[in-house]
Amino acid sequence: MKLLIINGPNMNLLGIREPEIYGNKTYKDLVSYIAENRGAENDLEFFQSNHEGGIIDRIQKAYFEGAEGIVINPAAYAHTSIAIRDAIKTVSLPTVEVHISEISERETFRKHSYIGDIAVATISGKGFDGYLEAIDILSAAINNQAMNVR
Repeated sequence: MKLLIINGPNMNLLGIREPEIYGNKTYKDLVSYIAENRGAENDLEFFQSNHEGGIIDRIQKAYFEGAEGIVINPAAYAHTSIAIRDAIKTVSLPTVEVHISEISERETFRKHSYIGDIAVATISGKGFDGYLEAIDILSAAINNQAMNVR
């Protein structure tokens, strides 16, 4: 399965950024963890950007490159970006939203996500394991979709 895994702003600073919330592991650790645990059975591409437009461009490119699904941690853009929401909705690729921290237990402004209601699922507060769960959910959704087409 060909999947794009997108991480938004400040995710490149994992390990430095608020370790009491996000832990001490780095973005490189995250990519390695996902690749080691789900890379054998999937074609995974990783993308991180601090720029909203870069994320939108990559979502659109995924459509034209034949990606089957997207795992996205939009980070703070989950709570602010209608444009990222529109890009995901436009390409119609099954998408699972992931957050390392439990956003429902954080600041009030983090309780609403513009991505959540168009995503197959939202996983929050499970750390790096949330990405593995997201891939598993996408796999099931994509396989179910393929079975419905036949």
